[in-house]
Amino acid sequence: MRAILALDQGTTSSRAILCDRDSRILGVAQQEFGQHFPRPGWVEHDAEEIWTSQLAVAQRVLRESGVDAAEVAALGITNQRETTLVWDRGSGRPIHNAIVWQDRRTADRCEELKAQGVEQLVTARTGLVLDPYFSATKVAYILDHVDGARDRAKRGELAFGTVDAWLLYRLTGGRVHATDATNAARTLLFDIGRGVWDDELCELFGVPRAMLPQVVPSSGRIADSDPALLGAAVPIAGIAGDQHAALFGQTCFTPGVAKTTYGTGCFLLSLVGDTPRPSRNGLLSTVAWQIGERTEYALEGSVFVGGAVVQWLRDGLGLIRDSAEVESLAGSVPDNGGVYFVPAFVGLGAPHWDPHARGTITGLTRGTEAGHVARAALEGIAYQVRDVLDGMQQDAGSELTEMRVDGGACANDLLMQFQADILGIPVVRPQVVETTALGAAYLAGLAVSFWQDRDALRSLWREDRRYEPQMSADEVAHKLKRWRDALARARGWDSGTA
Repeated sequence: MRAILALDQGTTSSRAILCDRDSRILGVAQQEFGQHFPRPGWVEHDAEEIWTSQLAVAQRVLRESGVDAAEVAALGITNQRETTLVWDRGSGRPIHNAIVWQDRRTADRCEELKAQGVEQLVTARTGLVLDPYFSATKVAYILDHVDGARDRAKRGELAFGTVDAWLLYRLTGGRVHATDATNAARTLLFDIGRGVWDDELCELFGVPRAMLPQVVPSSGRIADSDPALLGAAVPIAGIAGDQHAALFGQTCFTPGVAKTTYGTGCFLLSLVGDTPRPSRNGLLSTVAWQIGERTEYALEGSVFVGGAVVQWLRDGLGLIRDSAEVESLAGSVPDNGGVYFVPAFVGLGAPHWDPHARGTITGLTRGTEAGHVARAALEGIAYQVRDVLDGMQQDAGSELTEMRVDGGACANDLLMQFQADILGIPVVRPQVVETTALGAAYLAGLAVSFWQDRDALRSLWREDRRYEPQMSADEVAHKLKRWRDALARARGWDSGTA
């Protein structure tokens, strides 16, 4: 067996990666797919396009790498989380577009539930907050807005799943309807302490138990793929939501070690051990992964808009032709020129949890140039990560000594240096930044003994570059104050209270 195949289904693209026993990347294939915005604050995907794009890149990476499917020891899946799909069990066809994790359409429903006084119960069992970010209110929306869907769901004719469950269903020719513990933990329907779907939560959110997938470990042989898809039956042996997979791929196996992934959003996770740790600072308590019978937990802060702000500079404003150009544009000016950019296009996540916040650019003058806006956009990513880190350190009762980073934007040296400056701790980039896919590969590989244990995986992690803080404490304090001033102007905008 030569390789592990990892499917990395993200918010804007589907990727497939092959890696060998030394975690060397043998091949990568990627394909973007459509983003649909039916109304302001709504975000949808075509579920069939998710599947066809993911299958296409899996087939292409095998073909271009010269690796036969029969030489693949196992397949791992990692995915955008919380994105919600409902499909017909008989035909396998979705009954509605996938409602994406960024979607805000159920904000009013979440407010209604908060007014009923149930948020404390929900948080105690799920580790989450009542926010449209998560899956439960999205499922209920689909059932309430597709004719006959709710009755069909109660009869067991419909299946709900996050993206991992959808891919697993299609990879197995409809034989398997399952999800792993990390993805189940993001639905508002899963008791993370007991490790089971919770009947009371299902009743509260109006989601019939009959449509829920089986919950399986993050590492373990689940099923074989349909041999007609890849050319041979490949064991599917690892599943984890993208941020959990990245934590595993960064080999953050010790409590207190943290990573930030810079993708469409930004996600900071730190392992806390075998017991869930409630947050007092607006963070989430979540399943890190389940391996065998052992479940480990993490604290997480989710920033909704990270790299997506660069896509907006490209597609919305036309300031750049390619996302990679943002660094040179931001570097064309010595500083932000007093411009601060809060990229709250779909509200604010941790630690603020304001679904009514909206994107705001402050400090514009006649002297403002495109470079200032680009620089402020990158800095806005870093400030959001700082807000999350502050809450995480307070919850943990200790200070982090370094931040491991991955994701597409970690290749941006200007952003990474500013991130180190504003955090006040070193930022460390690994040689292999495909850590989300690598984590899915590691989980699958452990299940089939491609790698023996975590120590073997830890030895594969290698540092590429370390960014040390260079900014003075006074300058950091000044910038943080101005950021918080800008943040205050973005808060509550869509509710009419700003």
